[in-house]
Amino acid sequence: MAAKPQVVVYTDGACLGNPGPGGWGVILKYGSHEKTLSGYEKDTTNNRMELQAALEALRALTEPCLVTLFTDSEYLKKGITEWMPGWKRRNWRRKGGKLANVDLWMKLDEEIQRHEIHWQWVRGHAGNVLNERVDQLARGAIKGNS
Repeated sequence: MAAKPQVVVYTDGACLGNPGPGGWGVILKYGSHEKTLSGYEKDTTNNRMELQAALEALRALTEPCLVTLFTDSEYLKKGITEWMPGWKRRNWRRKGGKLANVDLWMKLDEEIQRHEIHWQWVRGHAGNVLNERVDQLARGAIKGNS
């Protein structure tokens, strides 16, 4: 059995107004290859765009991969690595009741099953070149559609 491809992923989401117009950006790096993705939503939130970026990144991988995913969203990272098991035990609810963005969390849960993912938090706007680029992709998606 061949080893899984190793892919480095950077994701970011942005929103003007929160809620308001939003965008997401993704960089996928596989060896010397790089692919960028971005998208736009007319009426959304920053958290939804962070989740959408990760979802689109994982959907773009055509086979199971070993993924290192960098995000500046603690909401995304903690949601996946800390909170999701409890939400699933409670039938996709928080201890306090309704779970925000449950539609995206459930889709992400499906996608993460295909891959081995190492989730890494990176401080936003702190000079990390690839994090700055995905931020520009997300903001550019908003500007290009507003």
